[in-house]
Amino acid sequence: MFSSFVAAVTRSFSVRLLCALLVCAALMGLDAGRRAGVTPLAQAVWPGVENAVAGNPLVPIAHGHIPMPANTPAAHASSLLSMPAVHPSALMAFWFAGTRESAADVQIAASHFDRATQKWSAARFVVNRVAMAEPLGFGVRRLGNPVAWLDSQGRIHLFVVATGLGGWAAARIVHLRQSQERQDFSALSFDVVRTLPLSWLWNTSFLVRTAPLPLRDGGMVLPVHFELGIKYPVALRFDASGEFLGMVRISSRKHLLQPTILMATESHWLALMRDQRPEGKVAVAQTSDSGQHWVDLPDLALDNPDASVAGLALAPGRMFLAHNSSPHSRVTLDLSSSADGRAWVLAQGLAHGAGSDEYSYPALAWADNSLWVSYTDQRQRIAWQRFSFSSSAR
Repeated sequence: MFSSFVAAVTRSFSVRLLCALLVCAALMGLDAGRRAGVTPLAQAVWPGVENAVAGNPLVPIAHGHIPMPANTPAAHASSLLSMPAVHPSALMAFWFAGTRESAADVQIAASHFDRATQKWSAARFVVNRVAMAEPLGFGVRRLGNPVAWLDSQGRIHLFVVATGLGGWAAARIVHLRQSQERQDFSALSFDVVRTLPLSWLWNTSFLVRTAPLPLRDGGMVLPVHFELGIKYPVALRFDASGEFLGMVRISSRKHLLQPTILMATESHWLALMRDQRPEGKVAVAQTSDSGQHWVDLPDLALDNPDASVAGLALAPGRMFLAHNSSPHSRVTLDLSSSADGRAWVLAQGLAHGAGSDEYSYPALAWADNSLWVSYTDQRQRIAWQRFSFSSSAR
């Protein structure tokens, strides 16, 4: 009799817990919708590319691997940050590295491409999970997916996925800011700003992956996604100093993640997204009012084997997308181009392997009159390639 009573209580508690979780998930979905009206209108800006005309094809001019921290066998999820023309570095690269993904020793690594030497610097760790925990007020079990942005004062901001209890689906996005302006790379460090306030369930289950879209007012739009049970993309708005302003849901679908945003015009943007479903294609949504409202569009013809994509629009009619083009694996990574974001053609093959090879999680940036691509190579190191347009190839 007593055992039956215990079983009944346990079943009742389980049902209530499940209902509570479903309600929380629904509230988090409502949270994104309710914040949709708080983002101010701001137009995106082109990166100042003068020779990105459709008639000039890309030409490869350099490639290699970014140096790894010593005794670090695993690397993943790089992010590229273009630096101002007066800076000694053309680019900064950030990624997470350690003995393996989700290991306790994983930290955020960084390297910079020196304009004088035309080489990547030795890598060093710049963010540590243990040091993050004290200002956050909770333990951090793992780190991942750093995304970098430069504010109007020249300070580097990092947005990093951090987990406590649970896996990646229970992660939070932590906002960090460069400790001091004009720090030399050897002293580069970051302070915790806060956990981004994105949901009512302890801000969990939002993750960041791809680069922000810069805005004319000096702010930016940061694409992120929700990942607890269902998956959907969200756009976050920040002002010129890095203050969070609000959020808007990008797609009504529930199987899309890791959006990358490209501008067709200053106010017309496209979000291209990873599709979690089998036999998925690259998914698309668009906004015509600078991110105030988004609508879903038909999928692209490009295969997407549940893999991250990275896009960059350099000029009107000149868009690029790095993506895995094999239908069922990450063995092939390509760079495609498009005039309208809907029809894509192969521009360059980035990496083609065989068997269990993996080339994944690409990042794109424009710096020093070149298009730069970085990506994960076998989960062991970060590869990079540099392209120029034929009229300016060296």
